[in-house]
Amino acid sequence: MATDKEKTKKLRQDVAPFAKSDTGKSVFQMINTMVPLFVLWIAGYMLVDYSPWLTAGLSVISAGFVVRTFIIFHDCTHGSFFKSKKANDWVGLVTGVITSFPYEKWKREHTIHHATSSNLDKRGIGDIDMMTVEEYLEASKGQRLWYRFYRNPFVMFGLGPLFMVFILNRGNRKDAKTKERVNTHVTNVILAVVCATLIYFLGWQAFLLVQGVTLFVAGSLGIWLFYIQHTYEDSYFEHDSEWDYVKAAVEGSSYYKLPKILQWATGNIGFHHVHHLAPRVPNYNLEKAHNETPPLHTATTITIRTSLESLRYKLYDEELRKFVSFKEVKETIKRKGSIAA
Repeated sequence: MATDKEKTKKLRQDVAPFAKSDTGKSVFQMINTMVPLFVLWIAGYMLVDYSPWLTAGLSVISAGFVVRTFIIFHDCTHGSFFKSKKANDWVGLVTGVITSFPYEKWKREHTIHHATSSNLDKRGIGDIDMMTVEEYLEASKGQRLWYRFYRNPFVMFGLGPLFMVFILNRGNRKDAKTKERVNTHVTNVILAVVCATLIYFLGWQAFLLVQGVTLFVAGSLGIWLFYIQHTYEDSYFEHDSEWDYVKAAVEGSSYYKLPKILQWATGNIGFHHVHHLAPRVPNYNLEKAHNETPPLHTATTITIRTSLESLRYKLYDEELRKFVSFKEVKETIKRKGSIAA
């Protein structure tokens, strides 16, 4: 019988053949993603005087292409979109501007996320803030109130995109190196120039209807995808001494089974368990890697309907090894109180 170590090695070997970029596929994906995006944006500006509502509608559709553009950006940060590091860096910079993300900053923080995902002792960088039940019970009233505010869906998916675009993406962490800081400043300057130019020539109202609506909707969708890929009832979490990379990937990342059109728009990122197991697999190979690697079929599968249930999951219960709601925490308090008595 194979040991866990041998199974882990075998699983990573099975996925390795899919971790190869195809320049033709990558270039074609850039064309079928960014060309329609710019066409939609141009159409939106042209139609704004005729019908602001039609422009807003096109902007919502544009948001799907921005999400897909972000997946290209995301692959570049992993060095998986092109064989050439220089090509990944340049495309990453351009797609970072389109999606408002500084390339070097997000690359470093997302790498940390992959190295610490589902690790209870190494939270805080590149992930959504999460408290355990024990931490919540020990927190002050002010800390609990802030956490409840933060985990409210209207805040997370409503104010979240605004915070991400205007604050989080515009600065660096204190430990950032010069290269990362320069890249963030360059991205900010380019964005400022582009936005100022569009507003000057087309007007701030048109700018908000096209760029504003697009980025807001895309940001909300992006946060939702990131949230659901790690927040589901039986998601894997463990302390550092027991934490396992493969378990964190396969058991701590979901397979978000989406309709084909949404799977296309989100660049196959629903196969998140595959991505966390092997980050060098380009997005267009994720589905094939999943289909042809039977052990990966055990990953938790979530649909649009079942994913909505995750909105109630607020805290991770280490004893029960699952996410729970604030309401269920009250039952935990009663349970512990009866044990103490």
